[in-house]
Amino acid sequence: MPELPEVETVRRGLAPVLEGVVIKSAVARRPDLRIPIPLDFSARLTDNKVERLTRRSKYILIECTDGLIVILHLGMSGRVTITPAGADVPEPGKHDHIILVTERGDHIFYNDTRRFGMVTFTTSEDMATHPLIKNIGPEPLGNAFNTDVLNEGLTGRKSSIKAALLDQKLVAGLGNIYVCEALWRAGIHPARTAHSVTGEGASRLVPVIRDVLNEAIEAGGSTLKDYARTDGELGYFQHSFKAYGREGEGCSKPGCGGTVERIVQQGRSSFFCGTCQS
Repeated sequence: MPELPEVETVRRGLAPVLEGVVIKSAVARRPDLRIPIPLDFSARLTDNKVERLTRRSKYILIECTDGLIVILHLGMSGRVTITPAGADVPEPGKHDHIILVTERGDHIFYNDTRRFGMVTFTTSEDMATHPLIKNIGPEPLGNAFNTDVLNEGLTGRKSSIKAALLDQKLVAGLGNIYVCEALWRAGIHPARTAHSVTGEGASRLVPVIRDVLNEAIEAGGSTLKDYARTDGELGYFQHSFKAYGREGEGCSKPGCGGTVERIVQQGRSSFFCGTCQS
């Protein structure tokens, strides 16, 4: 499932095409994805102007000048692609479920083979209390996420540090891949009890989480299965993985000499080095 870097990459790809632009056509080619698409999807978006595109955790937010906000989640297989104005527009495919056309003639396709993504509406007034948004924790790339906040969130937690970092109420947008990578960089075992990571461990984690996410965004995210950027190109951060998916390979941390191992936690694979992560 796309994590923060993939979603942020898609947002950045869409922003130059949508921000400050009027949507001349909005078509939903099926009534639902993971949840029903709003019945007034076309009516509310057609001839509406997009003010800006933002992101909250793994949700892309299309904010319109009339206060309407479109919440887009890519699910497991969602892709957003752009056919620029003047280019040949392909015929919609079977899984092209949503199509937006801008006043400039850009075509934006939302394709979702498994249909686990979602498109729904809220408003600027209701955004903070929307059920999908209201309980999300601080953004890891923002100032609201720092060592003090992480320490507070980990204090008293008896779950593993891996499970704690995957909790969207603690910190927004982190998923399995980037938690594995951050814990490897910080030298923290994924099965370690969360409350034991407070203090020095938390102070190591905050900067490496930011570093991993920023590097992944610069690389266009990670493509393991379905994810692609808005220009159709694949992300390439997967070529920089140090832990995730590298079971049985030698640890690349200088002077370590250990081997990457794999365990299953809460139904998800965790990759780590048993020598340098404790």
